[in-house]
Amino acid sequence: MVFDPIVLFFLLGVIAGIVKSDLKMPSALYEALSIFLLLAIGLKGGVELSKYNILELLPSTFIVILIGVLIPLIAFPILKFVGKLNHFDSASIAAHYGSVSVVTYSVALAALAERGMTHEGYIVVYLVLLEMPAIIVGVALARMAPDATKKAAGWGKLMHEVFSGKSILLLTGGLVIGWIAGEKGFAPIEPMFGGLFKGALALFLLEMGLVAASRVAAFRSYGMFLVVFAMVMPIISAAIGIFTGFMLSLSPGGTALLATLYASASYIAAPAAMRIAVPKANPSLSIGASLGVTFPFNLFVGIPLYFGAVERFF
Repeated sequence: MVFDPIVLFFLLGVIAGIVKSDLKMPSALYEALSIFLLLAIGLKGGVELSKYNILELLPSTFIVILIGVLIPLIAFPILKFVGKLNHFDSASIAAHYGSVSVVTYSVALAALAERGMTHEGYIVVYLVLLEMPAIIVGVALARMAPDATKKAAGWGKLMHEVFSGKSILLLTGGLVIGWIAGEKGFAPIEPMFGGLFKGALALFLLEMGLVAASRVAAFRSYGMFLVVFAMVMPIISAAIGIFTGFMLSLSPGGTALLATLYASASYIAAPAAMRIAVPKANPSLSIGASLGVTFPFNLFVGIPLYFGAVERFF
């Protein structure tokens, strides 16, 4: 169990939601915190990336992306043939679980710092790139349905939604700025984007707790299968991540981060893309599973489990 204060902020939000408190995060503050966190992650990753030869990272990056394609292909038949969900919901949920969560990654970064573990700075590149492959796979799976219509949004509109979305734009922008500035250029703004990161994350998780509590209520009516899936699928994906990290000779910290990335599920980029590309899918199922179950599961059980497994086997 992780008792880091930032995780307990999430728990406070969940409790506030369950007891129907009037606690509410101002929307402007929530938006500002999300922008800050995305930029901070991108900037710090870019600074670390400046220490590496980018061409040397291409083979490992290609492998990481291939695994990002594999995970939704594993999730889809489980959802459709074991869970008996319809084709569109199976494809949409699979895309969410192949994509990644920036906030889960942020908590994993804080856990690394708490344990005094280091990691390869370029892991943040994987965070940026892994948003996209699973979404593309999910859309392709949805359009293979026998009753799929041709009215769904075209690939051009879908790609614009993904690449111009806040998450990708800020992460990529921060990454490029940090890479150009390097360690010396980043130093003057490090107190803000480094020193304040954990406090901002704590406030953001307070709001996430409130949102997660509201999603669980709507999600319960869909049965226990998705609840179980939302806890088991992250473990399967994390195991794949640990194996991949070992094969790529990543450090224990880097392997733990990669495992957490694969184990996370998107509730920002993927829902936006699926809303456009797969309108027949029920968004309450995918968001309820990813945000209402998988996100808190990773915070309280998953991250300690993945980190413990890495420390044991490395």
